[in-house]
Formats: sequence, C-alpha cells, structure tokens
Amino acid sequence: MSKLLRSMAGCKHILSASNRSYSCLPLTVLSDDEKLFKDTVRKFSEKEVKPRVRSMETAGQLDPELIRKYFEHGFMGIEVETKYGGAESGFMNMVILLEEISKVDAAASPIIQVQNVLVSTVLRKAASEEHKLRYLPQLCSEKLGSFALTEPDSGSDAFSLATHARQDGDDYVINGSKMFITGADVADIFLIMANAKPELGYRGITCFIVERNTKGLIVHKREDKLGIQASGTCALTLDNVRVHKSQILGEHGKGYLYAIKFLTEGRIGVAAQMIGLAQGCFNVTIPYLLERKQFGKSLFMFQGMQHQIAQVATQIEAARLMTYNAARLVEQKRDFTKEAAMAKSYAAEVAQLTTVKCIDWMGGLGYMKSLPQEKYYRDVKIGSIYEGTYNIQLNTIANKIHSEFGL
Repeated sequence: MSKLLRSMAGCKHILSASNRSYSCLPLTVLSDDEKLFKDTVRKFSEKEVKPRVRSMETAGQLDPELIRKYFEHGFMGIEVETKYGGAESGFMNMVILLEEISKVDAAASPIIQVQNVLVSTVLRKAASEEHKLRYLPQLCSEKLGSFALTEPDSGSDAFSLATHARQDGDDYVINGSKMFITGADVADIFLIMANAKPELGYRGITCFIVERNTKGLIVHKREDKLGIQASGTCALTLDNVRVHKSQILGEHGKGYLYAIKFLTEGRIGVAAQMIGLAQGCFNVTIPYLLERKQFGKSLFMFQGMQHQIAQVATQIEAARLMTYNAARLVEQKRDFTKEAAMAKSYAAEVAQLTTVKCIDWMGGLGYMKSLPQEKYYRDVKIGSIYEGTYNIQLNTIANKIHSEFGL
C-alpha cells in the first residue's frame, strides 16, 4: 500500500473561505475513503504541483522531482495489485486523482493517465504472469510507460496502422513510425502496436513490449504544442527493432482488442482531466469577480454575471456526474462504452466553454500570460482531440443507441 493511501486515515477535509474553493462536489456520490483521498490529492497538488506550474511550462517538460513524488505517493499504480507493488485501489480513485491534479495543471496529469489507464491496465488484464512480475513492480515504483498506437496515417482510423512486425525465427523485427505519443520523452517501457500479419488486416495487430534501450527505437524531440506543454509528446521511429517473441503482450493478433477496450477507459480519464481543468479555471476566476468593482458593486453581483456563472457551474457539475457515473460502471464491470464517450465529449465541451467564459469575465486581465486563465484556455483544446476526437465520440454514442434499439 502506498504511503499516500496509508496516510489518508489522518487527513480531514477542510473547506474554508480562505482557499476560495467553489467546487460543487456531490458528497453523496463518493465514499468516505474516496472523499478523504480527494482531499489528500488536493493538498498534494497545492503543495507539489502548483509551485512548479510556470517553470514546467517554460521548460516544456515535467519536473523529474515531481515524477519521483508521483511514484512515492503511489499515484503510478493506483489499481495495480499490492503483490506487484501497487495500491490496489479503485478506478474512481484514479478519476479523482486526474481531476485534482488537473485543477492545478492539466499538463501534469496525462503521464498519470497513460501509466495507469493504458500501460499498467493492459499489463494487468492481458499480460502473462511473467510479464506482470517483470514490469508492474517497475511501473509502480520507478519506471514510466508509454502507449504507442497513433501513426501519421492512422489517427481516428486506428486500425489502418502501417507499422509492421516480421517474424524472423524466434524474433520479430518491427519497422514503422508513431506520432503524438504521450510521455515518450521520459518513458522507459513502450507498448508498441504493430501488425504482425498484415494479410489479416486489423486482426494481425499485436502488442509488443519494447524497452527504451532497444536498438533501432528512436524517440524524436518533444513536439512544440499549443497547450499542456509540460506533457511530453514525441514521434517514434522503429528501424529494424528486434524483439524476442516472448515480448508479445497477451495474445498474438489481439492488439486491436486491447486498444478498443482500454482506450475506452482512457476516455473517462480525459473527462476527469477536463472537469478538473474547468473547475480549476472557475476556482481562480470567481474571487476576482467578487473583488472587482464596477459601477459601485462587485462584478459577481450583477444579475447578468450571476446567470452566466450559475450556468457554467451547473455544466461543470453535470460533466462531473457523467464522469463519475462512467467510472462506477467500470468498477461494476458493466458496459460503459456509451457513457465514456458521453462523459469525454461533454466534459471537453464544457471545459472549453468554461475557459472562454472565465477569460471573458476577467476582461483584459484574462488575456495576460501572467494570470492562469490564459494557460487553462490553451490546455483545454486537447481534450476534444486525444483519446478519440469529438466526432468519433458522437459516432460511438450513436452506434450504441442504434444497437440498443435493435436496429
């Protein structure tokens, strides 16, 4: 059990006027332990993430000391069983973690999501016991993972990937390229999707475990992005990367199934990031509206402002409840495909609206880089793109409705 989760028993939730937290947390939705965890992560974010936001943004990368603290507090193995070194906690706690970190800095959360929702989850649910024993303890304690699916000509059409793996005796030789790979700049272990039998189409897609020092694996420079700049995003080149057949994760030809299943969980993680970002931007804006006076009264007291504020607060809360509901479905092992797509698409839409409104409410100050609203505004856009674009989510929702009506 992680140091963080062990320490939760001594934490008490304090919501004072001084910290200006205007979250409409639905307390009945979370258990006492989850509320305690949420408060603990909030305090961690304020202490460890907030002081680093600007320096990480300027450097274009996460502070290695912050990553070390993620490991130290058990954030990199939330659902992993204790026998492999993880916290063996629930999916909801992972959602809470992403939400609270993103309130302070949305760029500091993707690495947690990729580690937990994609890399560790694929290993936990699909890998052999040998692979679990070899890699999960490392991923919980010191090493970072990355999930490499997207390619230059394979984005929304994920199964048209061109990276291929040719069998050569007991080895596979992988050639191809990947792009927009989150955390590739600091990752030690890569899950590479490659087609080992192109003649079978997407049914030949296989997941390979490739370690960073493998000859022929080239990690290119970090991309210069609009937002979440501290979250490293890189292209990969696989130039005759040779791996033993024992490095196939799970079953040969089942990579497409793993991608479908676990990217769907990842959409809930993105929704959590977006509601955290929206709430964070809202929280730093409301105090200004209470203090800034025009025409003899605070901006907050104008009815036109109050109606806008109430609408945004309601939408954030609705997005939160949709996200929490999807997370509960995951924990209950029920179908969550439609709910995950709904949560991600709506949360991303609400977060974009929130950041725009907050800048409008701040006036000229909201446009200044010296204040946080501008960064929230840039960081939010990725939410409607990665882990499936907005239109892909709508397709998924419509397809599920179509099947539910038996058409």
